[in-house]
Amino acid sequence: MADHDTVQEKDYREAMMLDRIEAFRRRKPRLTDEVITSAHGAGGKSSAALIENVFLAAFSDPDRGPQADAATLTMPNGDRLGFTTDSFVVKPYRFPGGSIGHLAVHGTVNDLAVEGATPTWLSCAFVIEEGLAVAELQAVVADMAEAATEAGVTIVTGDTKVVGRGAADGLYITTAGVGLIPAERRLGPDLVKPGDVILVSGTIADHGMSVMLARGDLAIEADIRSDTAPLGGLIEDLLAAAPNTRWMRDPTRGGVATVANELARDADLGVVLDESLLPVDPAVRGACDMLGIDEMYVANEGKVVAIVPPEEEAAALAAMRAHPLGKRASRIGEIVADPTGIVVLRTSFGGTRIVDMLVGDPLPRIC
Repeated sequence: MADHDTVQEKDYREAMMLDRIEAFRRRKPRLTDEVITSAHGAGGKSSAALIENVFLAAFSDPDRGPQADAATLTMPNGDRLGFTTDSFVVKPYRFPGGSIGHLAVHGTVNDLAVEGATPTWLSCAFVIEEGLAVAELQAVVADMAEAATEAGVTIVTGDTKVVGRGAADGLYITTAGVGLIPAERRLGPDLVKPGDVILVSGTIADHGMSVMLARGDLAIEADIRSDTAPLGGLIEDLLAAAPNTRWMRDPTRGGVATVANELARDADLGVVLDESLLPVDPAVRGACDMLGIDEMYVANEGKVVAIVPPEEEAAALAAMRAHPLGKRASRIGEIVADPTGIVVLRTSFGGTRIVDMLVGDPLPRIC
């Protein structure tokens, strides 16, 4: 009887777990706040609720498909364009490894590149607070010019607005980008299949920790540099080596954990990550541990997460590792059929846990 009871208890626990997973999978982001808070800009649950209930509710085209880093537009002649826009409000303006000027270019060209586009043209708009030093603005613009040259794009148009003291945090930059998508190139969550492998081009959480420590508020000294960089060359090498690459995303705001959750949602599949395989610089890991921050939620600005079929894994990793920006490229997990819409982490202790979207705003503004 005892053995029979044990089996029943086990079945009950498994049924309860399946019920919890199903409820978790079917949850929809709800916007219950009456005012905007910093959490709405952190890239987690609050951001998703804001986008779903305000912007997509007003602007969404039902035929456009899942959200992506850039829109894919088909021209009357059949050519396809990638089109994206982004705003940058980071403080301090300059940090180890880059500046807001570098970010303003890299963030936009990378959003195009992960959608399969070749970044070509950028626009830029500046909101400048009265009192900003001209020399500081010139330095930021010089960084943008340098980054654009490195990325192979041309800044072709722009706008400038000056606001009164206290009306902005010194300097805000918005960039928009356009790129050409080769006719034969197809990427998207609908192409992802169970058994596909998840790759990342290098160490995670570098940018976010670099900016946090550069503020000087935490009394932590560590040699951590932002990874901000243009990914176009690395991505082209990856696609040449692994032409059946399914999907890509750069893990910026919200980090790898948010990207994995977005993939699980849009592909309607399960994502399994392996904690022991996640590449993290020791200094970054140490800083995250001291601050009680999970590095999976911390932003990068020069890494790509890619889903490739298992037969192309070796070629994809070799191509990325041969590129200067991909020397520590790693496999970090795989795609599974069930449970759908869920991200699971295999922990270093041999257990598993669900990796949810970021809750609240545990990180200061970093991009």
